[in-house]
Amino acid sequence: MVDARLHDGSRVNAIIPPLALDGPILSIRRFGRDPLTIDDLIRNGTVTNEMVEFLQAIVRARLNLIVCGGTGSGKTTMLNCLTSFIPPNERIVTIEDSAELSLQQPHVVRLETRPPNLEGKGEITQRDLVRNTLRMRPDRIIVGEVRGAEVVDMLQAMSTGHDGSISTIHANNPRDSLGRLEMMMMFSGFALPERAMRQQVSSAINLFVHVTRLPDGTRKVVKIAEITGMEGETIMMQDLYEFVRTGISADGKVMGSFRATGIRSTFARRLEAAGVKLDSKLFAS
Repeated sequence: MVDARLHDGSRVNAIIPPLALDGPILSIRRFGRDPLTIDDLIRNGTVTNEMVEFLQAIVRARLNLIVCGGTGSGKTTMLNCLTSFIPPNERIVTIEDSAELSLQQPHVVRLETRPPNLEGKGEITQRDLVRNTLRMRPDRIIVGEVRGAEVVDMLQAMSTGHDGSISTIHANNPRDSLGRLEMMMMFSGFALPERAMRQQVSSAINLFVHVTRLPDGTRKVVKIAEITGMEGETIMMQDLYEFVRTGISADGKVMGSFRATGIRSTFARRLEAAGVKLDSKLFAS
């Protein structure tokens, strides 16, 4: 079996017998020539204008973001849209297992992992690239998807001067994302007490954007949640926006509406210090 990337960015997976019992299988995942923009997501009903205004402020104020969701939920598309809010004068380094991002800023350095050769040598992992990135004077680090030992170096970078970094993670909701981050830290051999690991996560990450693919095929930002600190052994979170499902229509469409929870972001003062002032109406339920 093999994973590869074509010249147009399409991802290829091939697997042959005896692993594939019924014959060779070739899977190609293609991407649109024109990536979806944040305006497209608004028109598609994935996100609202108010949520976009808040996310734009968060990115410009250099808060650290994690986009979470399941396979095919639109995490990479959302990540791509969020990076469009980054000012053009910043130096951005992207790290991906398979290059998918399409940033429009002029100062972008794209890095991609390398699998081992037939002899099992020459592998370059995402952790290797994250460590190398710290020597490249980046203003922001974008990790396409955090999935292993690189989580340790990424969290340390987020909490030691590389504010405004963004990544994605496979998880069903923001709370599950915290558990996955802890699990990846333990698997990486990072020998720290549970409380210390949670403190590392809570100090590095500010917000989670949860995207999902609904049963009718539509994709929604179903939750925007922020980390407010720790209380005892528990990382505290609060929801700012959510998509509330109300049922299924006669034609099978998911019915529901976006709403603000009425809680004002704890980062409001930090946003104002960064020159971003948000109308209090954005958080009105």
